[in-house]
Amino acid sequence: MEELVIRDADVVDGSGSDAYRADVVVDGGRIVSIVKEAAAAGCQRPKARRELDAEGLVLSPGFIDMHAHSDLALLRDPDHSAKAAQGVTLEVIGQDGLSYAPVDDRTLGEVRRAIAGWNGPGDDIDFDWRTVGEYLDRLDRGIAVNAAYLIPQGTVRALAVGWEDRAATDQELDRMRQLVAEGMEQGAVGMSSGLTYTPGMYARDAELTELCRVVASYGGYYCPHHRSYGAGALQAYEEMVALTREAGCSLHLAHATMNFGVNKGRAPELLALLDEALAAGSDISLDTYPYTPGCTTLAAVLPSWASEGGTEETLRRLADPGTAERIRHDLEVTGSDGCHGVPVEWDTIEISGVNDPALAGFVGRTVRESADRRGEAPWETARGLLLADRLAPTILQHVGHEENVREIMRHRVHTGGSDGILQGAKPHPRAYGTFPHYLGHYVRELGVLSLEECVAHLTSRPAARLRLPDRGLVREGYRADLVLFDPATVAAGSTYAQPRTLPTGVPHVLVDGRFVIEDGRRTDVLAGRAVRRTPPA
Repeated sequence: MEELVIRDADVVDGSGSDAYRADVVVDGGRIVSIVKEAAAAGCQRPKARRELDAEGLVLSPGFIDMHAHSDLALLRDPDHSAKAAQGVTLEVIGQDGLSYAPVDDRTLGEVRRAIAGWNGPGDDIDFDWRTVGEYLDRLDRGIAVNAAYLIPQGTVRALAVGWEDRAATDQELDRMRQLVAEGMEQGAVGMSSGLTYTPGMYARDAELTELCRVVASYGGYYCPHHRSYGAGALQAYEEMVALTREAGCSLHLAHATMNFGVNKGRAPELLALLDEALAAGSDISLDTYPYTPGCTTLAAVLPSWASEGGTEETLRRLADPGTAERIRHDLEVTGSDGCHGVPVEWDTIEISGVNDPALAGFVGRTVRESADRRGEAPWETARGLLLADRLAPTILQHVGHEENVREIMRHRVHTGGSDGILQGAKPHPRAYGTFPHYLGHYVRELGVLSLEECVAHLTSRPAARLRLPDRGLVREGYRADLVLFDPATVAAGSTYAQPRTLPTGVPHVLVDGRFVIEDGRRTDVLAGRAVRRTPPA
């Protein structure tokens, strides 16, 4: 007898088709049968060792978070309710060009310091891997939800070239090609870049194109955080489209927003650009989070020249009064490339987290608010905080536009990604709320998307991008990564004031046919594993 039958569920199967009533039978980690309208037809209903009454609940595929920063959280926090409670059953990590494989001992230390604001310093982690394959093997020991990995181009560059702003030599480029090929062979699904973060931003287009050729040869995709989301954003999108077209590589645009005042109301221009490229044969998708503020580190807004050489060099420049004045001018007058070419507005930058508890008083206030309280210029407050916390502070950047958010999420190649940074005392609420917020706010309350459309955006579309042949749909034979939610009550509990509040209306989540959320509570099941690239046919 099978393990589980989910009775009388309203199945939204991920295809975009209309919902239907069915009994769904799960066994051995897979969906083994779907009996539509069993009760109404009066037919014999399937039986199993356990029955779950799903009356009034929607059954859909588990949600795929196409842009996650859980690289260490999956190892550090077996509970991981931040994602599991949302109905997320698969996260794509290794984002924005910086993560923890492939590395050597030197590079690992550099990367740990560079992205401590994203993932914490990692002092509680046993870094017993160096290659992509070894990191995926570590995930296979058991994690809360599944995870796929992107090779981080910035980390690859740090390993082969270093943190200097210069072109790679032919020998260094060959080494980077080799590292990307090895990562793809070991199971990565593609490559990411952070082209406003060092050292990835120092790569010229020709270098990126060569690496994308390698990715394409393995059937993977390129996921860039491109060179600007502010001034020059459209040109930055065009650059990525042209680059991947030349390389013959699939493109997935990370957190594809149009932010800052210069881009208010300009989402249709971005979508027209993408439509033209799609019509010409490019393979493009994108992800967004359903909120207006962005989230990154305070150090990320610095000009690239100030960050060259890594953490210690950046701190040295900040400590030098003359160099610090040059940095301030770039930030406040010229428009730093780290701040997307737009002069910084200190009243839009809210400190969301610090590593040093002694600095907790800055959290939840904008840089300008803290500066006013201290009686100093905002730059001096920001500079002092960067020095005191060794570049670790994270920020919310209140620079988005609601009309752009809604316009982009309607597009046919759109998928959902939280871009959720789980560090800090006051993280962005998207880390805990993205997927219920789509369903509750943008579907039920605003009607921006229908329920069937939205579920497709969060399930089958990302599964297709990841080339996963047995995920993303409620189908017989598919993996039983499933979520049951109440369409009348599902909502993000997280807010800007209380960002770690779990969602409501998501009573059950299954990974590999096992309950990781049951009756609204996290179980002790660790059914997640690394999801490796499926080789092209």
